[in-house]
Amino acid sequence: MGIYGAINAAISGLRSQSYALENISGNIANSQTTGYKRLDTSFSDLVASGGTDQTTQIAGTVISNSRATNDIRGDLQRSDIDTHMAVNGDGYFVVQEKIGEQDGRPIFSGTNVYTRRGDFTVDKDGYLVNGAGYYLFGNPIDETTGNVSGTVPELIQITNDFMGARRTTEIEYRANLPTYPITAQSDATVPGSELLDSTITPGNDILAADKTAFLRSSVAGEAITIYDENGSPVNVQVRWAKSQNADASVPQNAQWEMYYLTDADAAGPNPVWKHAGQFEFDGSGALVSPTGGNITLANLTVDGNNVGDLLFSFGSDGLTQYADPNGAAKVKTLSQDGYASGEQTGVKIGGGGRIVATYNNGQTRDLYEIPIASFAADARLERLDGGAFAQTTDSGEPLYSATGTIKGNTLEASNTDIADEFSKLIITQQAYSANTRIVTSGDEMLQEALNMVR
Repeated sequence: MGIYGAINAAISGLRSQSYALENISGNIANSQTTGYKRLDTSFSDLVASGGTDQTTQIAGTVISNSRATNDIRGDLQRSDIDTHMAVNGDGYFVVQEKIGEQDGRPIFSGTNVYTRRGDFTVDKDGYLVNGAGYYLFGNPIDETTGNVSGTVPELIQITNDFMGARRTTEIEYRANLPTYPITAQSDATVPGSELLDSTITPGNDILAADKTAFLRSSVAGEAITIYDENGSPVNVQVRWAKSQNADASVPQNAQWEMYYLTDADAAGPNPVWKHAGQFEFDGSGALVSPTGGNITLANLTVDGNNVGDLLFSFGSDGLTQYADPNGAAKVKTLSQDGYASGEQTGVKIGGGGRIVATYNNGQTRDLYEIPIASFAADARLERLDGGAFAQTTDSGEPLYSATGTIKGNTLEASNTDIADEFSKLIITQQAYSANTRIVTSGDEMLQEALNMVR
């Protein structure tokens, strides 16, 4: 190999250490870049042929190569922006690059690329675009079934459409009715005074003339706002009146009547309170009738607003009659399934990697599910600007079975460690300086050889 060979090896060392320095410099420069994956440097020796004799083999030159760290995750950091997201574990977001506009509409490349950079925000056209200008793809969700429709990701575009109203079809109601209701007319010393006023026939609607007597002999069952077909709110007030005590000697069950306020201003033969149902309880306080866990409130109307048929659901053990010292109906569950129309107020990333729209009526709607792509050989992906990667023959096709999960209000930081890069920088600098000494020594030796002929 000789002096010239030594100088040549040193030059390859200088070139390789310069390459390593370039990677270190890029890593440090991108230490604050969201989702950045650092490039490490690996060195390989090139051995000159020395035959089969081990004693004649000599050290060769060196080449350097970049080594990807795509499979090394950066730290996950909290973000206050609802559309920011990060992949926790294996996988990449599916994105495309915008290449121009036509008639005011964006034109995209048509080729999917992949990124870990999740600083997405909604642009003026409703697209989710990250800080490097890549647009997010997802699978739309069927509004009726709540399931993903289709398997090929499409460009996500969020519209500000109103959410239509939903008519209430069911009220869930679970409560305990006291054994001895304390009403305005009840008197513990007068048997039967806790029952519905005797002037009122159980099972009938309450007319205007009976309104006062009814209120004096019944207990409140709370109120709930429901919604009609157009989303108009309807306030439903419930009252309970005990119409019969249990008597083991007869025998007979305790009996309660349920009413709802249909027209507070009714007069004459028109009902103020509508009879909704009759409930019987045995001596232990368990519901005997009706069976099935619900009743239907037919053609429910409040103050002239007709809501239609409504299921009043209480379940097999949702209504009981146990002793209560306060003598009041204690409602444990009171909910309904309707809502008014709503205007979109925001977009966030929900569980399961779904994009969820929120509305001012308190409702949410799943719009898209964000797929996560994975590759058999992450390190073989082609690096692009902005923290994106393109598939190659060596990386394999994208697979949508990644084990990672998507976390909302989160960003993945660069996986560059400044302290580690500075340590590599010191070693690289020393190795570079050492190679320059070889060049200097080789030059001096050549000068000595030339001086021998003088």
